[in-house]
Amino acid sequence: MNTKLKNDQTDFLFDAILSLKTKEDCYRFFEDLCTSAELKAMSQRLVVAKMLTEKKVYTEIVKETGASTATISRVKRALFDNDTYGYTLVLDRIPNGEG
Repeated sequence: MNTKLKNDQTDFLFDAILSLKTKEDCYRFFEDLCTSAELKAMSQRLVVAKMLTEKKVYTEIVKETGASTATISRVKRALFDNDTYGYTLVLDRIPNGEG
């Protein structure tokens, strides 16, 4: 875990996220918290991670998601080269990797 991220403010944010119970709760909270572009970027990264775990090639991922190859590379590093396993943790908990 990146200890630079761990602080009371981040803990407060994560507690807020953990309090959400429905997709509607999530839409309401994240619409207030993030810009549309920020939310779309986070959503896109998660879809890219899912596609990478499905062994999709970059060209297919670019075509389907519109993600840049730089974004795909960043997600790939986080997915396969880091020891945080955040993407894997979430994707394993979503039935069929779908929302």
